[in-house]
Amino acid sequence: MLKADLHLHSSASFDCSTSPETIVERCRRLGINCIAVADHGTIEGALRVREIAPFRVIVAQEVLTPLGEIMGMFLTQQVPSNIPVAEAIRQIKAQNGLVCLPHPFDYMRGINGRGRHHMDPFIEDLDVIEVFNARALRLGNPNGKALAFAAEHHLLQSAGSDAHTAGEIGHAYVEMPEFDDINGFRQSLDRGRVRGRYTCPLVHSAGVFRAIKKRIIRS
Repeated sequence: MLKADLHLHSSASFDCSTSPETIVERCRRLGINCIAVADHGTIEGALRVREIAPFRVIVAQEVLTPLGEIMGMFLTQQVPSNIPVAEAIRQIKAQNGLVCLPHPFDYMRGINGRGRHHMDPFIEDLDVIEVFNARALRLGNPNGKALAFAAEHHLLQSAGSDAHTAGEIGHAYVEMPEFDDINGFRQSLDRGRVRGRYTCPLVHSAGVFRAIKKRIIRS
C-alpha cells in the first residue's frame, strides 16, 4: 500500500528551499513512499528527486495561468508559465499527462475560487481534483467545496501537503494501492483514501520571506 503525498515542492520553486535530498530523507522517515513534486514553473526539481529517491516520484508542475494554477502530472517536458488555461491543458495532454486542479477553491490561488464559471468550458478536460490541500485556509471551506466538486463531476480525488518546508511533508496524502503506470495510477487513486491535517497558516508568511531572499541572492 502506498502513502502518497501528491503535491509538494522542492528548492526549484521560487518560494521553497527544501533540497531534493532533504525531501527524500523526510519521506523515508515518515513512511511516505510515493510523491508528486509539483514545483512552480519547472520540472527540474522533480527530475532531480526522481533520480535519487528509492520510491516512486511523479514528475509534476504547477502551471501559472491568468486564472490561477493548474497542475500537470506525469510530465516529460516543462510547460511554460503565464499561458491561457486551454493552452496549459493542451500541452499537458500532449505529453499524455494528467490535468489536476490543485487547491481549486482557494480564493487567492485556485481557479474555481475566482468564480466557478471560469472552468466550465474545461471541465471535460480535467482528470484529478485535489480535495485536500494542507495549506488551504479553512475560511470558506475550500477543501470541502473541492470534494463536492469532484463528486459532482465524477473526477479522481487527490491530496497533498503542498509542502514548501520539510516539516510539512506528509500533512496530507492518499492511501492507495501500488501502480505501475499512468493507467494504473488512475485505478489506484480511484480506490484511495484521503488523509490530511491542516498546516498552520503562518507558513504562508515564511514562503514570502523565502521568495524575497531567493530573489535578493540571484540579483
